[in-house]
Amino acid sequence: MRRPYTQLYLHFVWSTWDRLPLITPALREPIYRCMLEQARKHRCEVIAIGGVEDHVHVLLEFHPMARISEVVQHVKGASSHLVTQELAPGEFFKWQGAYGAFSLSKRQVPHVRRYIHHQEEHHHAGTTIPALERTSVEERRPSAEPP
Repeated sequence: MRRPYTQLYLHFVWSTWDRLPLITPALREPIYRCMLEQARKHRCEVIAIGGVEDHVHVLLEFHPMARISEVVQHVKGASSHLVTQELAPGEFFKWQGAYGAFSLSKRQVPHVRRYIHHQEEHHHAGTTIPALERTSVEERRPSAEPP
């Protein structure tokens, strides 16, 4: 069966509960592997995964039949379950409820992929891009004009 030709690229970012530094070096790779598997279950192709101790970025080529909220729910839920049930039972681990989702053009994909792969460097050097780090509406800067 043929599927429609699409170029649907989405960049996601979400943080740990209260931005606690819960993603330790020992947890990072297993969490990323779990996220990769979950995205593939939804027929999405992972282009990049990266982050630091308190948040993660995921860049996907989205399948036209996938639902954004469902993919995020399963990727976050499965990775949290992996940590709390298998990797570090009894340890506190939780993702925040909100997440940021950004659509990209194909031309933007290499730039965002590099940004995600170099998260630690960006955070250490203070060269993060605030628009790509946003995880909830509350993090937006207030408008200069009243509503």
